[in-house]
Amino acid sequence: MNRKIIHIDMDAFFAAVEQRDFPDLKGKPVVVGGKPDSRGVVATCSYEARKFGIHSAMPTSRAYQLCPHAKFVAPRFSAYKQASQEIHKVFKQYTDIIEPLSLDEAYLDVSECNICNGSATLIAREIRLEIYKAIQLTASAGVAYNKFLAKLASDQNKPDGQFVIKPGEAENYLKTLPIGRFYGVGKVTESKMQASGIKTGGDLKNKTLVELQTLFGNSAEYYYNISRGIDHRPVSAAYVRKSLGSETTFQTDISDVDEMLKHLEDLLIEVLVSLSDRKLLAYTITIKVKYADFTQVTRSYTSDYVISEYNKAKELIPVLLAKTEVNKRSVRLLGLSFSNLISSENFSDSGQMQLF
Repeated sequence: MNRKIIHIDMDAFFAAVEQRDFPDLKGKPVVVGGKPDSRGVVATCSYEARKFGIHSAMPTSRAYQLCPHAKFVAPRFSAYKQASQEIHKVFKQYTDIIEPLSLDEAYLDVSECNICNGSATLIAREIRLEIYKAIQLTASAGVAYNKFLAKLASDQNKPDGQFVIKPGEAENYLKTLPIGRFYGVGKVTESKMQASGIKTGGDLKNKTLVELQTLFGNSAEYYYNISRGIDHRPVSAAYVRKSLGSETTFQTDISDVDEMLKHLEDLLIEVLVSLSDRKLLAYTITIKVKYADFTQVTRSYTSDYVISEYNKAKELIPVLLAKTEVNKRSVRLLGLSFSNLISSENFSDSGQMQLF
């Protein structure tokens, strides 16, 4: 029996929350992330901003060049987490088999759900309606018989739409799909595929497994299967990590503390977005400093309360940095990480949290 998988993806989630909570932002290009005059990056942006070519991970300075009249706002992760909790309450009305990918994205296996006479298409439509009723935000959905196809489908009719790929339709759908649209094909792999004449799903399917192994090694079987719409992965609980972080190495050693703080704040936004993507919160923040002579130190702070929120963490960064020797020595690398992680599903306002 074919499985019934739904992939729900909220539309421009962070920006949509900002527009909902601050009506003066509605209908305007909104950029969530760093300040336009900083070295920050775009966490996400509204669809109005996307029309100007702005996208996530773009430097906010570039976003400002593309759209000077955009509204630049700092992330409010507590608000996004709260909205995510409401979204998951809706999910649980239909199935217990939920695999969260981020605060705003999840797979649902509704194979055994009898609501809407068991129609996954109608269930997806109802879920989207119930989410809007609960938090006044729109979601898009993909419906298919496996995870790979469901995720592709959810992007087909964004925003506020859905798309269904039925058994027997996959290969025809994938045949002309640009290879860059395939989930699991990143920018580097896309360039390599393009150089090898693989521009569409049909081109990928025409390659033998041996040819793909020569080109892509251990990833060959995955690419071979998805070109045929094959994906046997079950919907399951998300992978749990012990820590999550990022770091940057400078081409030229730096010694200005204000410049260091800007880099650490950029790393903070990057890591907070990664945490939200994995539906994780944290109790501990750590910064790493590697000096010009390659010696390094770390400084950490652990709280009794969740610390992986932008304002809380931002206040701690200069405190932790001051406990290093950056006033005396130049720096070649800075890093920031969070640990003592918890699932945001196990978080309650009463303060009772389940540690992994």
